[in-house]
Amino acid sequence: MTLIRAQGLTKTYVTGEVEVPAVKGVDFTINAKSFVAFVGPSGSGKSTLLNMIGCLDHPTGGRLSVLDTDVSTLNRRSAANFRGQHIGFVFQDFNLIPILTVYENVEYPLIMVQDWPEQTRRKQVMRLLDAVGMSAQAGKRPDQISGGQKQRVAVARALATNAQLVLADEPTANLDHDTAYRVIELMKKMRDELGTTFVFSTHDPKIMGEAEVVYTLEDGKLRAPSLKSEAAHA
Repeated sequence: MTLIRAQGLTKTYVTGEVEVPAVKGVDFTINAKSFVAFVGPSGSGKSTLLNMIGCLDHPTGGRLSVLDTDVSTLNRRSAANFRGQHIGFVFQDFNLIPILTVYENVEYPLIMVQDWPEQTRRKQVMRLLDAVGMSAQAGKRPDQISGGQKQRVAVARALATNAQLVLADEPTANLDHDTAYRVIELMKKMRDELGTTFVFSTHDPKIMGEAEVVYTLEDGKLRAPSLKSEAAHA
């Protein structure tokens, strides 16, 4: 099943009278339940591409379909609603809310985005914290846990709303080798158990080595993908 399809996708930023093309007419597809990486040098368009897939940024041209929805046509409110219902995010700097506990950080999107009842929220949060090995730290704040533990909490938060798609922008950049490997294994476990699709922007060879499909961006253009499994690409 194709989860994401881009056709002639472009993004150009305008500063004053200067136009800066970030993504230049790319075409790609990503299947459901896959592990996919976009790689390339800084400034190649990786983060811009993830932001468009995640409905954080609007394409300048082309079409972009996510979960059978043409997100390139969504207005700001519709894009926010779609993002809240279907997409989770994992960032390299974790983006946890410092004044909230581990439990509250994972619970946050269930209150602010989907307004789940309290008992249902608690069951979901504890299930995910247990899955990422963080249930014992539920009452701690982000400044009381390690970088690897913060990233585990970020993964749990991204999955809290039962997101079918998780976008991860350099998720291992601030982690040591062993911790990064454990976080990658955790994401693979979530993919296998929950059917979540993970799409990465990364420089990390560990993620590239685990991805079924690797797309390389150079100066906003996409090279032919590197495939480990034809089943992961449509």
